[in-house]
Amino acid sequence: MSSTSTFGAGTRMSRSRRKNAASSGSPTAALLAEQRPRSPGRRTASWLVTYGIVAIALAVGIWLLTQTQQPRAYGYRILNTFPHDPTAYTQGLVFRDGFLFEGTGKHGESSLRRVEPESGRVLQSHNLSRELFGEGITIFGDRIYQLSWRNGIAIVYDKESFRELKRLRYEGEGWGLTDDGTHLIMSDGSATLRFVDPEDFQVVRRLVVHSQGRRVDQLNELEYVNGEIYANVWYRDYIARISPRTGEVTGWIDLRGLWPKRRDRDDVLNGIAYDAEKDRLFVTGKNWPKLFEIQVVPR
Repeated sequence: MSSTSTFGAGTRMSRSRRKNAASSGSPTAALLAEQRPRSPGRRTASWLVTYGIVAIALAVGIWLLTQTQQPRAYGYRILNTFPHDPTAYTQGLVFRDGFLFEGTGKHGESSLRRVEPESGRVLQSHNLSRELFGEGITIFGDRIYQLSWRNGIAIVYDKESFRELKRLRYEGEGWGLTDDGTHLIMSDGSATLRFVDPEDFQVVRRLVVHSQGRRVDQLNELEYVNGEIYANVWYRDYIARISPRTGEVTGWIDLRGLWPKRRDRDDVLNGIAYDAEKDRLFVTGKNWPKLFEIQVVPR
């Protein structure tokens, strides 16, 4: 008890002397005023502000680094070449259970197909009604999903029989379609990918795709490959490798020269299929007579 009283008195005396010295205007007064101890609350607040500024600066630096990151450049090596129906206006391509599933477009010509990869022979097909322009496809569980271009309709099929199960509505155009095992991922020709619920096609989140700070639009056919989204870019012989978390293009696969003998400007590179079991990547284009199995190689 007594030690506490003595400490309190000493503290009061010290504060009183400093106050008197400071009021005298002498150098000693100024020195004593500078030596006045700061309260723990002020010291804590000061450190918090400092940490906050450092954290913000670090976050901004990381963001700037991701915006200006140079995407890696890739080329290709042809491993195998297979026949492909030259009348197929390829809009979507999926490899599953040893077969290629292909969605084709154009009014009056749109279809869903099961194709034997080695021969290019169409084993099973379903034709869409004339008012529908078929677009991208994906297989989710035991169902096939197929987009339409400007109709705002996604058709859901039984994977084995191609029997139509239901139709789902969405806003805007439909271009490419894939999935990450949880959500369907669709493109609409812009730089924004939509992650949607496979049950009702409600948008769960949107992902803006960019490369070195610039948006990458005209995203077309999609494929999910080893945790990345591969995307054809309309009228460009490149595939963008996209981070599904940030939207950053981490690499460009240059496929120029893969098939130069095109009849018109619409015969573009479009169609990516991945065989996850054997780690094989297939690509083709609209009305191309060839399907290519390629190996992606760093430049």
